[in-house]
Amino acid sequence: MGIFSRFTKRDSTHLIQPASFLNPHSTLGELDLYLIAEGRHEQLWKALGAHVRRDDSNELLGTAFSVWAPNAQAVSLIGDHNFWDKNTHHMVRIGSSGIWEIFIPDIGVGTRYKFAICGIDGRWVDHADSMSRATEIPPLTASVVEESTYVWSDSDWITKRTKFESWRSPVSVYEVHLGSWKLGLSYRELAIELVDYVRAQGFTHVEFLPVTEHPYGPSWGYQVTSFFAPTSRFGSPDDFKFLVDALHAAGIGVILDWVPAHFPKDEWALAKFDGTALYEHADPRLGEHPDWGTLIFNFGRNEVRNFLVASALYWLTEYHIDGLRVDAVASMLYLDYSRKEGEWVPNINGGRENLEAVQLLQEATSTAYKTHPGIMMIAEESTAWSGVTRDTSSGGLGFGFKWNMGWMHDVLQYLQHDPIHRVYHHNEVTFSILYAWSENFMLPLSHDEVVHGKGQLVNKFPGDRWQKTATLRALYGFMWAHPGKKLLFMGSEFAQNDEWNESAGLQWYLTEYGEHQGVQKCVAEINALYKKLPSLWEKDTSPEGFTWLVGNDGAANVVAFARWDDQGTPLVAITNFSPMPHENYSLPFPTTGTWTEVLNTDDLAYGGSGITNEPVAVNDGAQLVAQVRIPPLATIWFKRS
Repeated sequence: MGIFSRFTKRDSTHLIQPASFLNPHSTLGELDLYLIAEGRHEQLWKALGAHVRRDDSNELLGTAFSVWAPNAQAVSLIGDHNFWDKNTHHMVRIGSSGIWEIFIPDIGVGTRYKFAICGIDGRWVDHADSMSRATEIPPLTASVVEESTYVWSDSDWITKRTKFESWRSPVSVYEVHLGSWKLGLSYRELAIELVDYVRAQGFTHVEFLPVTEHPYGPSWGYQVTSFFAPTSRFGSPDDFKFLVDALHAAGIGVILDWVPAHFPKDEWALAKFDGTALYEHADPRLGEHPDWGTLIFNFGRNEVRNFLVASALYWLTEYHIDGLRVDAVASMLYLDYSRKEGEWVPNINGGRENLEAVQLLQEATSTAYKTHPGIMMIAEESTAWSGVTRDTSSGGLGFGFKWNMGWMHDVLQYLQHDPIHRVYHHNEVTFSILYAWSENFMLPLSHDEVVHGKGQLVNKFPGDRWQKTATLRALYGFMWAHPGKKLLFMGSEFAQNDEWNESAGLQWYLTEYGEHQGVQKCVAEINALYKKLPSLWEKDTSPEGFTWLVGNDGAANVVAFARWDDQGTPLVAITNFSPMPHENYSLPFPTTGTWTEVLNTDDLAYGGSGITNEPVAVNDGAQLVAQVRIPPLATIWFKRS
């Protein structure tokens, strides 16, 4: 009898049931089994995993468990209820679906459990539930039975969101690593402190580095083991809902980093889940990531594609998330990504494009937008792949936005040159306009720029301390005026000194000092103005919303341009990346009228030198040129009165 020798003959005949057999407490119907096989089950979390069952009077009956493990010889449920004994509760396989299930009476919320899975080779491995919605606190790895009782209060927000047109709205994102924003805070404590701070700083959205459960803290959440569970480090799933709800109540949207590109090799998690390469490719040329030491999903398998799309929909549905930023898209799109010749397998057409990953991304974006109008799907994609934000019906990937890594790289590289040499690199600060409307872009100054020896933003720039902070303020004024949505990593808004460390909190004590207070106040006021000035966002995705005024004055380190709204109202932005002020600078304006400074990052209130302008009258309709004062290392915005 081989692997089943421990069972009686009667036991073994009941290990497999026809698909039509469903126990009265099963979470699976015939339609569920069909949709799972087809890879089309958009609410997979309601079919698989652990589900508490109650009677009509809400009394606990027990918990139903189900798991997809098609190549397993046997599966047992182990946990607190049976002292982790795999010989106690043998799960039943439903026909040829590859799904195993069991119902355990009288156990419910808080029960810890795993699936003991016997692979083809007869080896038993204890795995966490691939569909678990709650987990133990790492480094413990068991799944936990969860049943939400949270009552949302954001119906007005969700209703309003359905009409949200993100591409022509202000979007200013504060990127946050929950564990190190302030050390030791729970989800519910963050719902007070983080919410108050983000509201005061004027950001429209927060973006959380992955909250999906992960065993290794220094991965920052990017090595995910539970794609349906918020990390238990800061509280329960309902506590995380409380945080999202509080952000919505404050008028702040929530974006999550979502990681479908890869997963870690931990034996207790997804790796060789049923004794075979189930979620990953068996061929290491397709199934292993050489840089990160992780496994790559088999995007071409229906059930795996369904697992990932359902994960995306889960966060949007159950946690009311307003957008997903998809990590490492470039690594998904190219079969030869970070591989040498002979280390990758071409697609069926002989090319390097991962056609199965393209299909997965298209399905994820199109389904997300179809089911949740008004959300944002954002790609972290660092190559020149065409059509990242083009509609899927036109062959695009269907994202709403793409991170503009080229802008980030060029501008930071430009600012790291000594100002006297910037004249030779002027194209680095202007080149982005040549492709600014090839995609819908978001401008990121993210966590990636302040780790791994790169230092903090403020310390990338040459000069003394005043010049460094002045350059940072000038950069923010330039960035918020430049076409594209905005993203800034925590700590950068007050010019943190030390490189970000996930195990240490931000240097909040610095905000007691003038130069840091000045940058912090500058960012808050830039955000406030940004939201009030449609010229900066209504035509973000159209070249009609931008006009160069000064694009070739590299000798003075000056750039100037106009932004336009739907009504033809302009805003003028001038940036001087030189430490020398320019008095009586001849600046072309787009129209006649009286122009007033609405932002000057050299303001004394921000720690600047205080070189400002009185209202500027532009009366000559032929030349439209006026003399202005441009402070050192500063950005000015002019609005027509």
